Amino acid sequence: MTVPETRQVSGDGSPATGSADGGLGGAELLSWGRLCVAALEQRRAEIDALNVFPVPDSDTGTNLLATMRAAVAEAQRLPSGTDGERGRPAAHPVAAALARGATAGARGNSGIIVSQVLRGIADATVDTGLTEQTYRAALARAAALVRGSLSDPVEGTILTVLDRAGAAAHRCTEPGLAAVVHAGADAAARALEDTRDQLAVLRAAGVVDAGARGLLVLLDGLVTVVTGKTPVRAEYRAAELRTPSARPESAQRYEVMYRIDGARADLAAELRSRLAALGDSVVVAADGAGGWSAHVHCADAGAAVEAGLAVGRPVAIRIEHLIEDSEHETAGHGGPRAGGAVVTGVRAAADSRPVHDRAARQISGRRGEPADRGVLAVASGAGAAALFEAGGAVVLNADRTLESAVLLAAIRQLPHREVLVLPNGALPAHELVAVGAAARDAHRDVLLLPSASMVQGLAALAVHDHARIAVDDAFTMSEAAASTRWGALRRARGRALTMVGTCAPGDGLGLVGHDVVVIDRDTRAAGQTLLDRMLGLGGELVTLLVGADAPDGLADDLARHIGDEFPGVEVTVYAGGQQGDLIQIGVE
Repeated sequence: MTVPETRQVSGDGSPATGSADGGLGGAELLSWGRLCVAALEQRRAEIDALNVFPVPDSDTGTNLLATMRAAVAEAQRLPSGTDGERGRPAAHPVAAALARGATAGARGNSGIIVSQVLRGIADATVDTGLTEQTYRAALARAAALVRGSLSDPVEGTILTVLDRAGAAAHRCTEPGLAAVVHAGADAAARALEDTRDQLAVLRAAGVVDAGARGLLVLLDGLVTVVTGKTPVRAEYRAAELRTPSARPESAQRYEVMYRIDGARADLAAELRSRLAALGDSVVVAADGAGGWSAHVHCADAGAAVEAGLAVGRPVAIRIEHLIEDSEHETAGHGGPRAGGAVVTGVRAAADSRPVHDRAARQISGRRGEPADRGVLAVASGAGAAALFEAGGAVVLNADRTLESAVLLAAIRQLPHREVLVLPNGALPAHELVAVGAAARDAHRDVLLLPSASMVQGLAALAVHDHARIAVDDAFTMSEAAASTRWGALRRARGRALTMVGTCAPGDGLGLVGHDVVVIDRDTRAAGQTLLDRMLGLGGELVTLLVGADAPDGLADDLARHIGDEFPGVEVTVYAGGQQGDLIQIGVE
């Protein structure tokens, strides 16, 4: 085989002549990542159109592009000129960063598989740059990692093409990295053509495997970096994908992805087995730095998240609704198509503890009621819980820190077809979005309302009306919560810097929302100043929810202050019993 003159590519992606005898270093590998991003941007539509397996959702090119963008972004965060740990050559820290970024930002099973190709390069360059020998080792390592990450490897896909590329690189007898990368890429191109006849679903659609086409983009990009010349490949025609027919609600499925950081490596097989029992397209892959990425298509998104909880702490959860393609399923090819918003960023619990006992008893006691609409309210303190119960809500106790998995379990235990959730500030918004998506299924619709505090939740519950349709009820309740300004009177537990100065232990703190606006050594004075600030903007009704540690007479003093300074404003005082807030204040 005749190989063009070997040339390197500079850090900005432009070709530059030079010797590759010492192998590619970190700058060249970063250039390769950038070239792959640029090439995938050009080929994205082509690869998307080829996508009929394992999911005919026309997003493989999009997923690969997002994955490589995440990989490059992680590598670009490294300090300039880094040599890594213990004097390692610069190639390894960049390769390792590419692998970490790709695994963390992987989209779809094709993205996770490509992350393992990057990890293969990282593992092979621990002690040297990317040379002809380490590239052979990298492809072999990548093939082993990819197969090990899948619950059900399928031939005629990216797996077969990666195997062929590695075998050709190993057989190549010409010296130099340029010859080896050429051999691997050319073998991959030939193997890509063969996928059309190796897998029935590809043969029926008359296309090559989309993931394998994306892999060829990466291998060709390395040829460009080493030689300065990009191989010319065929333009593959788009598949004429069938429009998915309508499916009954019971067939709804989801694509679930998440990362697990710091879990024991020996639990990967257990997670893979758990996910395989729930669905298909299962991938569980490591990034080489203690993190994993998991992927599954299944009917029970909540169970898929709980499978991760059994082995570690899932983060960055993504749940995407899929609609089955009945024609493909009948043919034995199984084809959900993407059809819903992606949710990200859940911080889930480290284990799947059941809901708190009191909430479980309440839920159990209501199973005989008609499964129409229920309200689940998160509350802290016996008095506050009683208020929500009196308003017709099922209460989830949050005296201790509430975990996402506990809220998810509580929602799923409710017998109602429609569930309105008043989180009352117990979890951040991005976690609530993901919990809601995981809790929805063919038999239950879940709406999480924007109540950031218990006083807002009480205001929302006061206008709850079963007679309205769920969307209108949720809208009215959300409006009531949003129109209730809320604040809190607390006592500082330590020295801290706030937006209005530094507080000392024992100081009275007045908060509007989550922001400290008042600091005073006298707690009562802090509460009065806080009320002046909140009522200075107007208000007709003030709710004071009294905490467990509030000093005797504090609520009465504050109620009198409102009567003296703001005549005509109605004041309602409840014993909440919550921890943390001495007084929680709502102004409507």
